[in-house]
Amino acid sequence: MLLDAGTVIISFFGAFFLRFDLSIPTEFLDNLIFLLPILIIFQISIFNFSGFYDVIWRFTSFWDMINIIKGAATANVFSFLIFLFFKQNVLYSRSVLMIFIILNTLILCFSRIAVRLFHSHFHLQRSNKAEKIKKCLVLIGAGKTGEKITREIRSQFNSSFHVVGIVDDDPTIQGSTLHGIKVIGFIKDLPSLTIEYDEILITAPSATGDKLRKIINICKLTGKRYKTVPSLAELMNKEVSLSTIRNVSYVDLLGRDEVKLDMNSIEKIMNGKRILITGAGGSIGSELVRQCLLFDPSEIVCIDNSEENIFNLEQELKTGKRSTILKYHLSNINELSEINKPFQENQPQIVFHAAAYKHVPIQELHPWSAVKTNVGGTLNLVNLSDKYNVELFILVSTDKAVNPVNVMGATKRTAEKIIQSFNKESKTNFMAVRFGNVLGSSGSAIPIFEKQIKSGGPLTITHPEMTRYFMSIQEASQLILQCAALGRQGEIFLLEMGQPIKILQMVKDLVRLSGLEPEIDIPIVFTGLRPGEKLYEELQLKEEQIINTQHKKIMVLERAGSIEKWDTLKKKIIALLLAGEELNVDRIQNLLKNISPTYEPRLLKHVNIEKDLKEISELKIRA
Repeated sequence: MLLDAGTVIISFFGAFFLRFDLSIPTEFLDNLIFLLPILIIFQISIFNFSGFYDVIWRFTSFWDMINIIKGAATANVFSFLIFLFFKQNVLYSRSVLMIFIILNTLILCFSRIAVRLFHSHFHLQRSNKAEKIKKCLVLIGAGKTGEKITREIRSQFNSSFHVVGIVDDDPTIQGSTLHGIKVIGFIKDLPSLTIEYDEILITAPSATGDKLRKIINICKLTGKRYKTVPSLAELMNKEVSLSTIRNVSYVDLLGRDEVKLDMNSIEKIMNGKRILITGAGGSIGSELVRQCLLFDPSEIVCIDNSEENIFNLEQELKTGKRSTILKYHLSNINELSEINKPFQENQPQIVFHAAAYKHVPIQELHPWSAVKTNVGGTLNLVNLSDKYNVELFILVSTDKAVNPVNVMGATKRTAEKIIQSFNKESKTNFMAVRFGNVLGSSGSAIPIFEKQIKSGGPLTITHPEMTRYFMSIQEASQLILQCAALGRQGEIFLLEMGQPIKILQMVKDLVRLSGLEPEIDIPIVFTGLRPGEKLYEELQLKEEQIINTQHKKIMVLERAGSIEKWDTLKKKIIALLLAGEELNVDRIQNLLKNISPTYEPRLLKHVNIEKDLKEISELKIRA
């Protein structure tokens, strides 16, 4: 208040000095002494009433400047009225009033900016005598992300970073400055820069995979460390900041386009609903929980059979204010009585079924476990969803279900057929979402390759021509939610996976990201295809036709011909589950092939399936 009072005095006398050539006419002096206190009281009263003095001025922003101008304008209106009131006694020049208003507003703004500068620079500089050595950065990219990072570093005197230059491939901004930092060249000029710097920060989250590979190759030529900001998918509902900076990962090299969700359609089906997620402690399941929380459901029931996964998820989500109730169940989807309890107690309206066995070679050796979980667990959830009138059931499937050559893929294809067939018998809307490999998931090979690199190799790959489709956990989870909003008639949705990637190229990129060279620092060994592995994965069956939806990354697979009736399929499923209980590998493979004719099992010994189905019918076992 004292500062603002001084502002009025300086502005008032300054207006007269400027108007009358650094002197005040004697006829005005008596009225000035009387008028000045009135102006001060009016201005401070208006500022106090408008909440001016509740602001933390050391964090002054552009919007605070707007509010200062509004407050000053209001105060100056009263000043103008006071001038008019006293004009009958003393003839004031109107230009004095205009100069006073301009000076008053400018000095008010400057005083607030000065407070911020003092606290952000000079005050911290004086109080931090033992200032630590800053890392000098060169930024790659002068776009929005580069601007935010530069602004944050420049506004924090105690930041451990100092930007010394920016490189960008836009020729129109060469030589320009961004928050006082000069654009010093193109990206290709990095190795020849003469300025001293310690690290490179890549601030181009939307760069394609090929573009990022070129940038990384140039960064390596400098011999400096390099980091990046997260991808746009990772930054959903978050701001770019210094705390988000991390090392470049393989997810960045995928160069996937930003996922644009129809937030309104997802919120419409999610908001205020009770949601149940199986496999909630896994990579996909836990990300589904996080994504669902963004749409404020009334309740999320998290189910997993791993005590450690449930504990870690609970610890992660226990912090933060939210209206959603979170419940955790240590339950096995294979045990009907266990899984019935959360359905009965919580009456979920939406079910995301992400629980499954995923490791192909392990399931080849233990096919009964894959049958029990991927088929039997799915059947339990389907029956319970129908029993408790669930509105929407979404099965998380895989591209390995297409023309499967392994038990894992065949059981997931069987699960797809269950939800398609049962959908016609139930009021619940069943659907499946099919996509390829997810980087960072529990079934991903990336962690294995990274461990091999850390140990000095060798890197083991089954075949030099092995290719796979990849996407990130965040992208997969977000698109699953979008599919839930689009689903209407028991569809199988297919996510757009982009171009398949050679595993050999992937491991070479991983080695280079570690600062090493493949075949020179880390040897690569080809071990041969493992049981149940294919050289490449497919995304659709021959009888399936891809139909586009309103979302460019989501398609619907339309099947030619009729879907198998539930009564017929149910008998086959029961026979399969019994074969699993008997640990009969040959019978399991034959029954899976009978359910999914495109399945090509290894070492198949034919058994009498018709006899098995007849026995099942006679036993009258209920699905």
